Amino acid sequence: MSASPSLPPLSAIVTRLRVSAIVTRLRAAGCVFAEDEARLLISTAGTQSELSAMVDRRVAGLPLEHVLGWAQFCGLRVLVEPEVFVPRRRTEFLVAQAAGFAGRGAVVVDLCCGSGAVGVALSAALEGAQLYAADVDPAAVRCARRNVGAVGGQVYEGDLFEPLPAALRGRVDVLAANVPYVPTEEVELLPPEAREFEPRVALDGGADGLDVLRRVAGEAPRWLAPGGCLLVETSERQAPGAVEAFARGGLVPQVAVSEELYATVVIGTRPADPPRAWSAGLIPGPGPRS
Repeated sequence: MSASPSLPPLSAIVTRLRVSAIVTRLRAAGCVFAEDEARLLISTAGTQSELSAMVDRRVAGLPLEHVLGWAQFCGLRVLVEPEVFVPRRRTEFLVAQAAGFAGRGAVVVDLCCGSGAVGVALSAALEGAQLYAADVDPAAVRCARRNVGAVGGQVYEGDLFEPLPAALRGRVDVLAANVPYVPTEEVELLPPEAREFEPRVALDGGADGLDVLRRVAGEAPRWLAPGGCLLVETSERQAPGAVEAFARGGLVPQVAVSEELYATVVIGTRPADPPRAWSAGLIPGPGPRS
């Protein structure tokens, strides 16, 4: 008996009429890039029924990445599960900046990691990087373990630095912290995709949006190696407050801006020689290595 011929991929049998109907539905639901989204949905779905279900979920307002199950980030396909923060394209600027501050075998920590997209992208950019990630949200941790684990990294669940191995203190070369920075009163102004389907803990940064950033900046010197850098994404109007928080923590701050990606990243470097404030006990210095 001869073998049955293999079936063509779904994208090869979806008719132009069907594609047009999908585009029309997506556009009516407010999807600005309806044609592009239709192509992605068709190429991802395995069957006609799966495609119909995916279109229904997208029309209902779910983020495209949650419907697809993945997001494109820094040229990589990163798994994104429901109720997990979707990595933004502007955050690729943070990755590019971070990659410029470290070399081969760098110790990298992705704090507030969400899906782990930042850490995975840095692992791809830095040969031999030792990757660690952490998030307080259990759904994010489960998702990040799929992404970060695939590149040999470790993911921990807990509040900011608390779950990280103590042996990392004073050894981190790159600390990327994509902290929530939307002011509490502005969360409700976000697009429905974000405010309804992404965890609030990944969005709400407190009264001025800098609450979590300040906590990270205050603790970072304990974890950074001499010359190591903390990088945090923020808004242009919040940058001065972020710079102040970095300086208060004993880091040497600078601001990088990408007009193309509408992205602002504040970078804080731990000096090779500890600031006088550390030795005077005015601010916490890094803990002992273990």
